[in-house]
Order: sequence, then structure tokens, then C-alpha cells
Amino acid sequence: MSPDLNNPQALRALVRPREVHRALYLDPGLFDLEMHQLWRNTWIYLGHDSQVPEPGDFYSTQVAREPLIMIRGSDRRVRVLPNRCAHKGTKLIGAVSGTCAGGTIRCPYHGWTYRLDGSLRTVPLKAAYDGTGFEDSAAAQGLRQLPAVNYRGFVFVRLAAEGPDFHDYFGTSLSSIDNMVDRSPAGRLEVAGGVLRYLHDCNWKMFVENLNDAMHPMVAHESSAGTARRLWESAPEGTPPPMVIEQFVPFVNGYDFFEKMGVKVYDNGHSYTGVNFSIHSNYSNIGEYERRMAEAYGDERARSILGEARHNTVYYPSLTIKGPIQTIRVVRPLAVDKTLIESWTFRLVGAPDEILARTATYTRLINAPTSVVGHDDLHCYRSIQQGLSAGSNDWVSLHRNYSPAEAQDVEGTYGATNEAPMRGQYRAWAKFMTLGLKED
Repeated sequence: MSPDLNNPQALRALVRPREVHRALYLDPGLFDLEMHQLWRNTWIYLGHDSQVPEPGDFYSTQVAREPLIMIRGSDRRVRVLPNRCAHKGTKLIGAVSGTCAGGTIRCPYHGWTYRLDGSLRTVPLKAAYDGTGFEDSAAAQGLRQLPAVNYRGFVFVRLAAEGPDFHDYFGTSLSSIDNMVDRSPAGRLEVAGGVLRYLHDCNWKMFVENLNDAMHPMVAHESSAGTARRLWESAPEGTPPPMVIEQFVPFVNGYDFFEKMGVKVYDNGHSYTGVNFSIHSNYSNIGEYERRMAEAYGDERARSILGEARHNTVYYPSLTIKGPIQTIRVVRPLAVDKTLIESWTFRLVGAPDEILARTATYTRLINAPTSVVGHDDLHCYRSIQQGLSAGSNDWVSLHRNYSPAEAQDVEGTYGATNEAPMRGQYRAWAKFMTLGLKED
């Protein structure tokens, strides 16, 4: 089945209350439409403001195939600009990060220059434009600032000029970012080190679905985390577990553990596992860190902040964060069957070095291309992508624990083995894929 990409009703028909059509993972035309609709109409994570600490500092990347610049202006405000000269379309900045010399952005082709807020500064041979109507053209307006919000250091952009309000779109799901930032005694995060990039041979939605899928860990990770658990069982009784065992072994807890962990589902595709506890709940205490937190927030507030142990929070469709371990993963779709995943590590400003060491260990163990756990997931993603090519069944089941009440509202708290988070994601997919499309 090749869907009618111009028909909103046909697009919505690909998402049923309890299943989705396999074309969502396989159809290149549908992927192109996702880049034009879903990824433009929603708020997409671009970067962290600690990557551009001083005026003129920039970070460049792509969102939905569009090259963008995150840049700090002379007023210290962080903006998002198109990485494209208003004259001939030349990409203005080729480096991933750096500083604009002289506080201006200069085109490498014809030398047009722009201020850090995107306004046009100089045009060579400007007198040659007199009487041409240039002053009324789009080029004369410089670089159009894109709708962007800096929420506690996390910078999100919406490519579409019109669309949902930032706070309406994310709602109270932003509490996961709040908790992650509040884990710093100074209330600030900084990107620590570089980025780990990991190419996945699958559709981007498989990765996002998997983040709050609590049914796969004890199966997919049995060969890796299960082996580590069996090896650790041979250690002498009373031996304190090393950090890698604390982080690794909980992946193969049983169904009962993950069910009781709980999952919170929000509108617009957002969700998190770990309502009650999570695989991050039983890390060893670091006394100096807890002391600094108590000094910063008071005993009661510090205990409340550190008592949250959310596992994966999905900010649909582009970002997942792990607050208790201060890591994020960013989704960069490349093609219908190719997805780049970026893993970033954060430093809690004001926390002792042991906290960053724990974060770095987790990133290498779980999220790096050289990790042990990650290859389990990659094998599954690749197998799904290949298996869906079999035409014996056009539909992918999301029936587990479905309730007819979800037809009205999927928001709520569920046992974590429920497939409600995935059903919520596809409700959001249908909503934003058809936003602004002309109805028949």
C-alpha cells in the first residue's frame, strides 16, 4: 500500500487506535512528508546553550534536512537562524562549532555580512541595487529568525512559522528537564566533552518507540546484561558492586519490576518511564554530592529532587533525556531506513567530579557505538526494518493493555509494560502530519 500523501484522511487511516500500518516505517514518500510536516510543525531539540557560551559562539546542525545555526547574540540571547545566505543560498557556516570573527556572519561566496541577530549588515557594491526593488525583497531582510525557545538551557526550534505554542506542546512533561537541571547544586548544566554518533539501520520511529518499551529489556539484553549478572553472582558475598554492575544488571530485571516501574503518558507523544522507581534508583550514594545539594536547596527539597529516578523521558519526536544520569539522546532522521542517534553527556555545575565520572561510564557502557547494550537494540531495529518488508500482514500491533477510554484521552499513568506510550506517539503523528493540510 502506498498512501495518498495529499489526502489527510488517508494519512490518518494509517493509524488505528490499536495498530499502525507498516508503511509508516517503509515508505520513502511518507518519510519525506514527515520531514515536511511532522518535523516542521513540532518543537525539535536543537542544542544546549552551554555549547554557545559567549557572544558570537555558534553551533550548526540540521533539522528536517534544513541547515541551522544556534548562535549567541551580542545581547547574550540565543537565537536560531537559517544556515543560508539570503543572496544566493550559500551555506554561511561550515564548521560544527566556533566563533564568528568580528561579531559578524560573513558569506564565503559574495561577502554579504550579517549581524549576530541575522539582520543584514553590508552588501558589496550596494549602489548597484538602487532602483531595483531590492529593499522590498526577502534578501534585504537578512536571515529570518526561527521560532525558538531556550528552556533552562535546552534550545528547541519550530521550523514552521505557525504552530503549537511551546508550553502548550510540552505541558507538564517539562518537569523532567526541570528535575535534570535541578540536580545541579547551581541549577545549571553544561555539555561535557563531545558527542557520540551512532548510525541505526532503521526508521527513526523504531528508536523512539523503544525508549519507553518496558517489555524488551529482559529479552533483548539477556545476552549482555544477563551475562554480566551471572558473572557477578560468582563474586564473594558482601562484595560492593562496581559502578558498571550497578548500571548494567538492572536491564534484565523481570516483567514485574518493569510493570511496577510505571509510565506517564502526556499529550503530543511525550512520556516517561520510572514513575515509581527505575533502573537508576539504586546507585550508590555520593555523600559530598548530597551535602552540596542540601546546602543549595535545603534537606527536604534536595531529597525530593534526588528521589526522582525517571528512566527515559521522550520529548516527541526528537529528544530523550535521562535525568538521574544526565545524558540525552537526539534523533536525526536521515532516510526512511537510516537514523543517526547522538548521545550527549552533561556536567552538573557545582557537583563533585564523581557524578560526571558516573555519567561518562554509563554513556560508554550503554549509549556509545562501542557499548555492549546498544548492539542488542540495533540488532532488533535492523531485524524489524527487514521483517516488515514481508507482506503477510500490513499492520503492526499496539494492542497490549488497550482501553477504549484512550479514544478520548491517552494521558495518564499506566503500568510500564502497557503500550500506551506508543499509541500516544502515533496519535501525535497523525495530528501533526495533517496539520494545515487541506481537507477534501
